[in-house]
Amino acid sequence: MSNTPTESIMSRNPITCSQADPMSMAAKQMWEHDIGALPVVDEGGRVVGIITDRDIAMAAYTQGQPLDRMEVRSAMSRSPVTVRPQSPLTAVEALMQEHQIRRIAVVDDDGRAIGMVSLNDLARRTGPSRGAPVSREELTQTLRAVCQPRGAGPSAHAMA
Repeated sequence: MSNTPTESIMSRNPITCSQADPMSMAAKQMWEHDIGALPVVDEGGRVVGIITDRDIAMAAYTQGQPLDRMEVRSAMSRSPVTVRPQSPLTAVEALMQEHQIRRIAVVDDDGRAIGMVSLNDLARRTGPSRGAPVSREELTQTLRAVCQPRGAGPSAHAMA
């Protein structure tokens, strides 16, 4: 298990959006920056939610509205999981596993977004050597937990 701090692998200066932004703007930012999630911040830059590309796609389907008519607040996760830059990568992995999420916002002491860490970031730092910040076994365990089906099993979808 690695005590490597999150700040050593996080992406810095994350692209963010506000709750009142149209989802079309969030989708455009994700497309232009090749990212799958944005921290949603308040006027002070504090993280109040997360919106993912999947959230946007599902909102478009379930709400039946054009993206420019829907606000980010209508689809964002309102309970963002965050870590501090000094948090060890083991804590990031544990949170990803527990919450079955692929990305976590990194915040400063005031809760402002300063970075993002993703499953991709962990994968790119995985290696067989003892010096690698993430072992293959740790990555496999995290990936297995994140990919587990949630809630009702596949039979619920078949019956719908």
